[in-house]
Amino acid sequence: MSDMTANEVVEAPAPEPPQPGRTHSVLYRIAAGNALSGVLAVVLAFLVGSVMIAATDPAVRETAGYFFARPSDFFGALGMAVGGAYEAMFRGAVFNARADTLAGQVRPLTETLKYAAPLILAGLGVGVGFRAGLFNIGGRGQMLLAGAAAGWVGFAFDLPAIVHIPLAILAGIAVGALWGALAGVLKARTGAHEVIVTIMLNYVAYYLLLYALSRKFLLQAPGSSNPQSAPMAQSAILPKILGDQYNLHLGLLLALVAVAAVWWLLNRSTLGYRIRAVGLNPHAARAAGVSVGRTYTQVMAIAGGLVGLAGINQVLGTVTSGITADLDAGIGFDAITVALLGRSRPVGILLAGLLFGAFKAGGFTMQTSQDISVDLVLVVQSLIVLFLAAPPLVRAIFRLPRKEAM
Repeated sequence: MSDMTANEVVEAPAPEPPQPGRTHSVLYRIAAGNALSGVLAVVLAFLVGSVMIAATDPAVRETAGYFFARPSDFFGALGMAVGGAYEAMFRGAVFNARADTLAGQVRPLTETLKYAAPLILAGLGVGVGFRAGLFNIGGRGQMLLAGAAAGWVGFAFDLPAIVHIPLAILAGIAVGALWGALAGVLKARTGAHEVIVTIMLNYVAYYLLLYALSRKFLLQAPGSSNPQSAPMAQSAILPKILGDQYNLHLGLLLALVAVAAVWWLLNRSTLGYRIRAVGLNPHAARAAGVSVGRTYTQVMAIAGGLVGLAGINQVLGTVTSGITADLDAGIGFDAITVALLGRSRPVGILLAGLLFGAFKAGGFTMQTSQDISVDLVLVVQSLIVLFLAAPPLVRAIFRLPRKEAM
């Protein structure tokens, strides 16, 4: 040290900050990702729904009047109201432990799967559009016309089931795809906004179907004055998967096949690459040689065919007594929520469809056993959409890190 001058003193290197471990990094990515915020949006909607259940329950309101005298009565009534409501929903949607037989106990799960199938199919159609940057709000019209086409083949021909069912399905898919492609062509050729076009096409499809159902030479059942077609031929009805004791039919398998096909389309095919490229940046995709207009048309045709499968499911599987102007049962609009909750990913849409199918199946049990309006289930669904549309709010409530900070 005596030989070193003051200028020759070497500073010790500053210690490096500790690097986060691999487990910490994985947890951080999960917390900052979209999947967790979607799950928490559902949880938050259930919490707000619990407050509404409690606020409308007579016993809770009564015990709240003397809360400070006997708080245990209030909390007991609160637990009975909220716990009873969600227990009834679980009992009507998943497993009924009160049933005497195994068939009765698992029946709620089969009802959930039955309700989920058209939601999954229509959600896939909306989700494919989202991946290309298109908002397919025309699910109702696509379902109506596709269901009408499949239903017409279903009651107008006398064929063996092995021919009749595929022919009816193909007819419905073709009409749904053509109706969806119409919006895509208008978008590609004229620049018309697909939201406006698809909403207007919903009205066109509805009144076209209503006209056809009111004319005996088109779809109206012979000898009837009601706007309804003849019932489906037995050879065109989708067979029951688990036998006649359950209502679950082949539509569920169609939905699962569609999930696998859409996953392959988006992640393994050249067309899927073009769809994702156009959805991320249509100008960059055009500069790279992708025909954006053609891709819009192809996407809307695929979306229309998928949503059309939901209409086919309704006519040939769920409501086989005849085509009506309300065969869509609101599924065309519920599919938007399913696609949003599933983040436009096929597996996510599958899970979201199962959740909303459980809502539909369990809501009726909740109403009959707990005297809670089934409209409350619609409120919970609407809250899910609200919280999904405001991810910063969900992240702020649960103190999640921002995705940009990853």
